[in-house]
Amino acid sequence: MMAVTRSHPSQEQLLTLVAVCLASITMPFNFTAAAVALPAIGQSFHGSSMAVNWVANAFMLTFGSCLMLAGALADSYGRKRMFAGGIAAFALLSAALLAAPNLFVFDLLRGAQGIAAAIAFSGGMSALAQVFDGTTRMRAFSFVGCSFGIGLAFGPVAAAVMIDLFSWSIVFILLTLVAGIACFLACRYMPESRNPAANGIDWAGAVVFTWTLGVFTYAVLRVPEVGWGDAFNLALFAVTTISLLVFIRIELRVQQPMLDLTLFKFPRFVGVQLLAAAPAYSFVVLLLLLPLRFVGVEGMPVLEAGRLMIALSAPLLFLPIIAGYLTRWFSASILCGVGLLVCAAGLLWLSRIPGGASAWQFALPMWTIGCGISLPWGLMDGLAVSVVPRERAGMATGIFSTTRVAGEGIAMAIVSALLSSLMADNLHQAVSASPQRLAHVAQSVVTGDVATAATSLQGVTYKAIAASYDAAFSDLLLLLMSITLLVALVVFLFLDKKQTGDETRPQATAS
Repeated sequence: MMAVTRSHPSQEQLLTLVAVCLASITMPFNFTAAAVALPAIGQSFHGSSMAVNWVANAFMLTFGSCLMLAGALADSYGRKRMFAGGIAAFALLSAALLAAPNLFVFDLLRGAQGIAAAIAFSGGMSALAQVFDGTTRMRAFSFVGCSFGIGLAFGPVAAAVMIDLFSWSIVFILLTLVAGIACFLACRYMPESRNPAANGIDWAGAVVFTWTLGVFTYAVLRVPEVGWGDAFNLALFAVTTISLLVFIRIELRVQQPMLDLTLFKFPRFVGVQLLAAAPAYSFVVLLLLLPLRFVGVEGMPVLEAGRLMIALSAPLLFLPIIAGYLTRWFSASILCGVGLLVCAAGLLWLSRIPGGASAWQFALPMWTIGCGISLPWGLMDGLAVSVVPRERAGMATGIFSTTRVAGEGIAMAIVSALLSSLMADNLHQAVSASPQRLAHVAQSVVTGDVATAATSLQGVTYKAIAASYDAAFSDLLLLLMSITLLVALVVFLFLDKKQTGDETRPQATAS
């Protein structure tokens, strides 16, 4: 089947796009909504805090670790088959969570959900690369990016309302229904395609890579609980390093590797991977840190804080789609670079807002950040599949998605630890206490528990604690701004460069 190049998408193309968009909403919503539901789930199962945390972590661990393998499976065995099978399994597992007898089984089902989500996401994204072409493909991916952003940014607000009105089970009932609709549309309208040159899966590389990323993700997810210096965590990082070297050796020897390492010689390919990680540091971490600041430190009511977070998230409702249409007149790399510059300006602006400021003073820079990140958000996936020949779109999607999802988890852990460290340094200048106590107090504040911090440091006022936090938060935002500016520079320098003639030639795919 040849990719369709007509200017007006057919019904088959549009309904295929709808199916992938629905699936793209469910993946991040499944993570963010479950995070909001953690207290209610913990009460239902009477689980420990660690077991409750793995309700969210189990999904993130398997989802991020299996994306690369899922992309290779889609290229070899059929994109429609992988998408339909993955989203059907996702729907069934969402329903099965309602019948879990205990939290241990619930966590296992969440891990299985992550595997199903990885198969569906990689299959759907690589299928779109075959169904659409040229600027139409970029616009199609902008709709997917918008859908993913909606699930990520609005999941917490929607989940909070639903849980308040009903119970946590409504979240997974909704996921089952939406995933079921996506499965029906895919089975009915999505055309089948696969890489005709594929001659099997690089199973050795796939297993070692999945193991490597899984171990690394597990170690990062443990950091907030045990710290960076924990002996077992250091051993996990050592295992990750050795496993990565083994993976590189395997990929250099096989005829058709799961990850073509020669792609890293091309600046455009490397630039796309850096672009994939940029939203984690300029936007996604704020979805976690700002609510904790508003409620835990600023003392805002939860509902008011939720409304304020809409300022950050609302641009994702429409700007990614507008960015897709703007590619008719501007290159995707220019739009992405400009968006990152706007985002950096918003981060700088937010760093200048003092603690205790009005909601409007926070909302304006947050809106600026949301507008800036919305431009690359809807274009990144299209760029990811543009840097490799179309028949290997599954591999490109797997690499890009792995970089993005793994980058978000790593960013969350690193940024939280860095904010805690910056605050501990500020407290050290204001009070005399052991480094261990200061670190504990700082971690309590970063997680929104100011009351514990105030009782842990005798003679230190709430005002002093809030001032230390405010200064640390401002320094952190300046660092995030610097990272965003660096990625913007890379985008402007490299993403418009063509690396091979194969990228621009139409590719045939076998049905």
